[in-house]
Amino acid sequence: MAARRRPKASGKAHSFGGDWTQTKLGVLERYLAAYTMALKDQPSPDRRFVKGYIDAFAGTGYRARRVGVDDDTQQVSLPDHGHVEPQALLDGSARIALRTAPEFDRYIFIEKSADRCKTLESLKDEFPHLASRVRIHQGDANQQLQVLCARDWRQHRAVLFLDPYGMNVEWRTIQAVAATRAIDLWLLVPFGIGINRLLTRTGDIPPEWRARLDTFLGTTDWFDAMYQVDNVQTTFDFDDTPRRVKARMDVVSQYFMDRLRTEFPAVATPGVLRNSTNCPLYLLCFAASNERGAKIAVRIADHILKEIR
Repeated sequence: MAARRRPKASGKAHSFGGDWTQTKLGVLERYLAAYTMALKDQPSPDRRFVKGYIDAFAGTGYRARRVGVDDDTQQVSLPDHGHVEPQALLDGSARIALRTAPEFDRYIFIEKSADRCKTLESLKDEFPHLASRVRIHQGDANQQLQVLCARDWRQHRAVLFLDPYGMNVEWRTIQAVAATRAIDLWLLVPFGIGINRLLTRTGDIPPEWRARLDTFLGTTDWFDAMYQVDNVQTTFDFDDTPRRVKARMDVVSQYFMDRLRTEFPAVATPGVLRNSTNCPLYLLCFAASNERGAKIAVRIADHILKEIR
């Protein structure tokens, strides 16, 4: 059944960045189509998996673009849907999932903002044939996901899209996802505009920034990996204390991917989302938690991500 015409929803469209946003959503759209097609020909209904889509930090289901704007780091305030000129309403991750064919059996959207949850509710009117399958949870994404992942997943499979506001994902949430052995994870990691900004050039990092990195990376051992000892001294170095030199961004990226591999049986080589000046902003990462299906899942993800590496 075709989706109804997009309603003129009240409230605000979810703000977005630059062309890299279109890229990440394009990657997600292609993977969801491949995922649901791969699970289409399952055994008889009493033995098949219930397949779901989970979107944490779901926003409103829409994203709005200002023509000619490539906003690398900031969220922008946008007018109501009824006054979008010269802006255009574009599909966000929630709507992409709902229009994916073959369809999912369950859709779970998690969003902290009450206003955005109301806008997500309007998607049930736009996709009435899927309304009974949609669940919207208002609350903290980390808490909601950890509760959800603690359930029995033996008869379920899902794709989780984690597109956080900054570095709001906790490593224990990633661990909970991996422990289900049932969820394929797409994770947007704030690379150039998150981790890199907290890693100061000298290694003198404020305690609150260290705590943020500890929570995000799930360990306190990251410092030695990201700051290498420089034993080279010049004629004018009177202090023989070894200096710490900030590691290159490829080293930082590899460290994060190695952390993912400690939790998941298979991890794809990440894509890199860049701004208009080709500076890296985000890593788009994929990890499969189900050991039996991980090889195929990563093969599909690698094929899609190779275009943005």
